[in-house]
Amino acid sequence: MNAFLDALIAFASAHRELAYLTLFLAALLEAVPVLGSVVPGSTIILALSALIPGGQLDLIGVLAAAAAGAAIGDGAAYGLGHRQQRQILSAWPMARYPEVVAQAEAFFLKYGGWAVFFARFVPPIRAFVPVTAGALQMPPARFFAINIPAILLWAPAHVLPGVIAATALEQSHGRMHHWLPVVAGAVGVLVFAGWLIWRRRQGGAPST
Repeated sequence: MNAFLDALIAFASAHRELAYLTLFLAALLEAVPVLGSVVPGSTIILALSALIPGGQLDLIGVLAAAAAGAAIGDGAAYGLGHRQQRQILSAWPMARYPEVVAQAEAFFLKYGGWAVFFARFVPPIRAFVPVTAGALQMPPARFFAINIPAILLWAPAHVLPGVIAATALEQSHGRMHHWLPVVAGAVGVLVFAGWLIWRRRQGGAPST
């Protein structure tokens, strides 16, 4: 992962426009049912946000790219579920993960709109809740009224830590890109820990 992040940072530094596209795709793919559970979108966003203090990327551009990708991804997943209804939950590829689908459904039925809000911050469940909300016929106006504010909080929650960490590390160590994978890894561990806590509260142990 460290080698991947180093290569990604170097690529983004040399190709500013493609860096924004990468951020957009990372956020979008995280919302794709099943696929989003394995795409390290949050880590990518954190890593590239560390280029903001040095001027390689713009804060507003990074926030906009991440938020736009998340909104389109969540909206597409919700729309797919809303059209296909419950049959999408037992279709491929979601049929390969019945336990996670069942937990996402139980989570949504228990918490309703709050499930849509909090799932945005908990990978990999964020890849299952929007499509589940659509499949269970949550009204579109209610879904987007909750989902969009969640995204507007989610984007800076992922971007600003990278900015702060990069600024501090650059000041104290000079060449922050050597330390960025460590920071990204630490955040990844915290995110994974949050997911494990969620799974435990749902009453099931994670399966591999």
